[in-house]
Amino acid sequence: MVTLWALLGGVLLLGVVAINVVSVLGVIVRHPFPGDFELTEIGVAVAVFAFLPYCQLMDANVTADIFTARAPAPVLAALRALASFVAFGFACILAWRMYLGMLDQKEYDYTTAILQVPIWWGFVPILLSLALLIAAALVTLIESLRGVRA
Repeated sequence: MVTLWALLGGVLLLGVVAINVVSVLGVIVRHPFPGDFELTEIGVAVAVFAFLPYCQLMDANVTADIFTARAPAPVLAALRALASFVAFGFACILAWRMYLGMLDQKEYDYTTAILQVPIWWGFVPILLSLALLIAAALVTLIESLRGVRA
């Protein structure tokens, strides 16, 4: 599920690139693409959040290994467990605040300036991504704790 979600994020990012190509070509032939900035902002935000659960499960987040390169496996597992716990906490806080932000955007009926796309629509896939990140962080936390005991 997480891999499929990340692939969908990649497809969305390719769509954003296509919109920007059409926009640039449109300026050249004097037919601009209205709302390209709005779609780019929303699309990139949604895509970035779609990649987070995959990165968490694949242990592909940015790390600084210089201090832990020669650490024993249990120490590395403990550090991974700590990182997973922090990721879980941040994902929970982000999901909570993004949900409240979505409700505010919906209540006040905020839309993009040119295309009039409701802003809260972008929050829905982001919240799904955060739910997957919470699940992924729990899975990696459990796996890391097993490594600490081994």
